Amino acid sequence: MCQSVQPVAAISGYQDVPSGDEAALAAAVANQPVSVAIDAHNFQLYGGGVMTAASCSTPPNLNHAVTAVGYGTAEDGTPYWLLKNQWGQNWGEGGYLRLERGANACGVAQQASYPVA
Repeated sequence: MCQSVQPVAAISGYQDVPSGDEAALAAAVANQPVSVAIDAHNFQLYGGGVMTAASCSTPPNLNHAVTAVGYGTAEDGTPYWLLKNQWGQNWGEGGYLRLERGANACGVAQQASYPVA
């Protein structure tokens, strides 16, 4: 039998990040996780490292949702988005993907949004 619990948060809506604007996406990710649609066709076998825009379809076919949780710069100087996937911890880098930032790789900045309280 299910038990009712008191809500701990409420969402009144969502805010879209301007399409294609990676600077706006970075500003949003700096404040909260952001839902993004991406072209996942070429990363089913991703095993680690920074996946570059050259590995993505052109134009991107947005067919998968992930959560952008951060961004950084790899040791070789490549800027990247840190994306949380839902395929489990055995996929990618413990369930995460590092995707090249600054090139709208796999359409990462095309369709992004986050909840508003």
